[in-house]
Amino acid sequence: MEHFFASAPRGLEPLLAAELTSLGAQNPAAVAGGVAFSGDWRVCYAANLWSRLASRVLWRVAEFNYTDETDLHEAARKVDWMRYFTVERTLRVNVSAQKSPLTSLDFATLRIKDAVCDRFRETVGSRPNIDRANPDVRVHAFLESARGAFYLDTSGEPLFKRGWRAGAGEAPLRENLAAGIVMLSGWKPDEPLLDPMCGGGTLLVEAAAMARGRAPGASRRFGFEKLKVFENSVWESVKKDSLKPGNPPRNLQIFGSDNDPRVLGDGRRNVAAAGVDRWVKLELVDILDRPAPAAAGVMIANPPYGERIGSKEELAEFYPKLGSALKKNYPGWRCHFFTADMRLPKLMRLQPSRRVPLFNGALECRLFEIAIVAGSNRR
Repeated sequence: MEHFFASAPRGLEPLLAAELTSLGAQNPAAVAGGVAFSGDWRVCYAANLWSRLASRVLWRVAEFNYTDETDLHEAARKVDWMRYFTVERTLRVNVSAQKSPLTSLDFATLRIKDAVCDRFRETVGSRPNIDRANPDVRVHAFLESARGAFYLDTSGEPLFKRGWRAGAGEAPLRENLAAGIVMLSGWKPDEPLLDPMCGGGTLLVEAAAMARGRAPGASRRFGFEKLKVFENSVWESVKKDSLKPGNPPRNLQIFGSDNDPRVLGDGRRNVAAAGVDRWVKLELVDILDRPAPAAAGVMIANPPYGERIGSKEELAEFYPKLGSALKKNYPGWRCHFFTADMRLPKLMRLQPSRRVPLFNGALECRLFEIAIVAGSNRR
């Protein structure tokens, strides 16, 4: 039985624990920023292939006590790294810490890297090359106040990189956070779904892939393929299981729109690259003018909060108009707004039935759920 840790956007840990359990993980324990679990390699491969929520799956290879950087160096030198990967593999070391007494994580990273390379040189006569941009193997050290652990990254590139995004730029919403927002909304594939400010279409792609039962990692490679413990026959079996047809809904009703032709073009390219353009209908229209595509359904939106619409003053003008448009056009809809602007419900003059704290990177956000009823749910 191996020990793993799956990281995820903060706020999604309970959902991730349930997802990992469904993939065969044992003893899942949610902590801030992820879920620790145990299992065999089949579980690890399945988590990488199927998790819609995890950012990375890390394999714990050592634990240690420490007080300073010298202790870190000694702890890293004691690990038999040659068991895990060959000297030909390129390497990167990452260090993260919580309540650590160390003053410089950069120096801690350097000491661990030196120790790994020293151990290789002593044992096989040469050392792995360092590649910060695209390494074969990533060693992660996590440090607490007096305890630490070394992990090997089984994912490689972060798991939110599904392999379909057409543009090179950084998306405002990562795929795993988008998937979590769709799950938190309670949307079911037999309900109409609308993102009326869809931008690059991340929420729509994740919803369609979820409804179609597509493995999010089906179009990419993983870090575990570069490790000595990699069992190709087990991996082929996990992949084969993922190809078994489920019972996807026949008539998906997924709609998206935006008022910016340039970003809607990005959305069209992403939806096509993800292979879900058959099920996602996109159109150029402003949310304030957009009629509801069905009598009832689920709206999920990541409205602009200072990025695509400039100032707080402009947003303070926009939100009341948005509230009025929802009252007029969307009675019977469950609306979900993901935003870092905590003023949104108050300025829309609508009362949220639920507020879920989530983080977009380091940015604290809320997912506000507002049921639009015929009549009034204004304050």
